[in-house]
Amino acid sequence: MNIKENEKLNTLNHSCAHLLAHAIKHLYPEAKFWVGPVIEEGFYYDIDLGDVKLTEEDLPKIEKEMKKISKGNKRINRIELSKNEALEMFKDDPYKIDLISRMDDTDTVISAYKQDDFIDLCRGPHMETTKAMKYFKLLKVSGAYWKGDANNQMLQRVYGVCFETEEDLNNYLKELEEAKLRDHRKIGKDLGIYFIDDLVGKGLPMYLPNGFILWNELETYIRNKEIKRGYKHVLTPPLGNVNLYKTSGHLEHYKDAMFPIMEVEDEEYVLRPMNCPHHMMIYGHDLHSYKDLPLRIAEIARDCRYEASGALKGIERLRSFCQNDSHIFCTPDQIEAEFKDVVDLILECYQELNIKDYTFELSLRDPSDKVKYHQDDEMWDNAENRLRKVMDDIGVPYVEKIGEAAFYGPKLDVQVKPAVGNPITISTCQIDFCLPMKFDLTYIDSDGSKKTPVVLHRAVFGSIDRFIAYYLEETKGVLPLFLSPLQLKVLPVNNEYHLEYAKEIEKILRENDFRVELDSRDEKLSYRMRDSQVHKVPYTIIIGDKERDERLISYRNFGDFKTTTVSIDEFINKLKEQVKNRN
Repeated sequence: MNIKENEKLNTLNHSCAHLLAHAIKHLYPEAKFWVGPVIEEGFYYDIDLGDVKLTEEDLPKIEKEMKKISKGNKRINRIELSKNEALEMFKDDPYKIDLISRMDDTDTVISAYKQDDFIDLCRGPHMETTKAMKYFKLLKVSGAYWKGDANNQMLQRVYGVCFETEEDLNNYLKELEEAKLRDHRKIGKDLGIYFIDDLVGKGLPMYLPNGFILWNELETYIRNKEIKRGYKHVLTPPLGNVNLYKTSGHLEHYKDAMFPIMEVEDEEYVLRPMNCPHHMMIYGHDLHSYKDLPLRIAEIARDCRYEASGALKGIERLRSFCQNDSHIFCTPDQIEAEFKDVVDLILECYQELNIKDYTFELSLRDPSDKVKYHQDDEMWDNAENRLRKVMDDIGVPYVEKIGEAAFYGPKLDVQVKPAVGNPITISTCQIDFCLPMKFDLTYIDSDGSKKTPVVLHRAVFGSIDRFIAYYLEETKGVLPLFLSPLQLKVLPVNNEYHLEYAKEIEKILRENDFRVELDSRDEKLSYRMRDSQVHKVPYTIIIGDKERDERLISYRNFGDFKTTTVSIDEFINKLKEQVKNRN
């Protein structure tokens, strides 16, 4: 739920932010306040408490005071002030003085809201009385620099949320708990997938052995799919001469999202934010005939984009990420077939990976925007109509989004709805008549004339990093067998009697290309079983007398208390079939 976009909840939460400030002023009379806006998840207030440092343990005390004020049912009154009156009223508060001083001098009407003995600057609107804020919860405390500037003082930011009913509040808190369980940052840590350290750099993930296995399996999966469909994989450098991006137009349109230009031996280079210019150069390296097309160039490519530190989130949003990228060079007559093949590939992968909750969005240009988009009405109309036709022919429902296209052409975005949180874009396919012309790309047509190819930019997984984040949250880290970093654990009941056979089973499974670990620690079997569950291992094998004497395997599936006993061959065949079918 986006509280900020719900008018009534917006007003309720903004009023509750003032209720929070009111309570803090009672408890900490020296407190001073910066701003307390409504956000998607509720509200926060930035506070200067001097030497007092709030912790999560202080929140119940603040909540108690908020409830006391709420029950007092004090009327909330709007007060209108001139700039001079406002400066006088808040003369002892440097944060409010800063806000007021930056307002216009000409006939400015400044509003403040007063409830009992508390008053604060605010545009409003607010609820009529404090009693309206009955169902709220303070969620956390963090630090925040004044005005977001690291050179300024660190303030304390208290987050909260408010609803109209107790039921709505409780349901939201349950969603938050579910979100914590599914947070890929927690799962990634628990399963040893990745870490990020400021010494390496914000937004620069380090994938651990388990993370690399997951990464490699996904990369192998999508590469094999592409090879079967005629894609040719390449490898290009993660930086380029600045003139490459001037030619493509990316420097003009995306400079703010790129890292600064580096000067090396009288030349200028940039870390690449996308791969299309490199792939344009690969196409242009050779002569091409219409018989060579379509040419599908693919790469698992590392890109870098400047993201503000506040926008970074685990591996969902990064400064260095890897794209499952491809550029399909084709004739105009081949656009529909190639676009349909991309959609078919997306749907095939989603089905195999059990991704079900998604929508197709056709992102079109805003014709009135003469700055963002390449100006060629005929090209845009042609491209947009072709994509509509393909989507209509396939029969897949879609919605149109005006103003969401890339600067060089319309695109199809697949918005995936995670188990918690807002939809994210995973797969994309963009049609492009523009870049091939900018790079003067051609092919020899059947009549011997030179023609300009059309390019489809497409990514099935988008950023592999973001896909892993989404998939960890969607599955709660319970990955399908073929993706699980550790697929099996072998547990001898007693090392003295069962370790030798357990080692034999481990060897057999490893020789059959399964990722297996022997857990022969001097711990109780129940402890080792529980540890296997905590690490979400798909299969836990228990080796006791019967298994050793009859050369059998007893196993438990993750999350199941039922133990199944089968022959070694039967078990291996079962695993191979499961990996083959991506179950």
